[in-house]
Amino acid sequence: ILGHDDVEVHKYAVQITVADVRDGACSSSTLQEAASWGKVNTGIEQMVFAEAGSVMPLLASDAYHRGLWKDRAKRRWGAIFD
Repeated sequence: ILGHDDVEVHKYAVQITVADVRDGACSSSTLQEAASWGKVNTGIEQMVFAEAGSVMPLLASDAYHRGLWKDRAKRRWGAIFD
């Protein structure tokens, strides 16, 4: 990928989209299609089809309340433009 030969496929993937597979757009492609591109390992696969407006708040709430982010170093996104 991007000239790197040593990049392994992702072991886990989360796909949240409002696009339907029938749309034919890239954002509606399934994880099985990503596996055919060599990006995702299909050995460990769980697929949940849900509406993004109801699922995203649940995921964000879970991530926030677990508090695993508290010990992480603060990101300096503005440094990209320095």
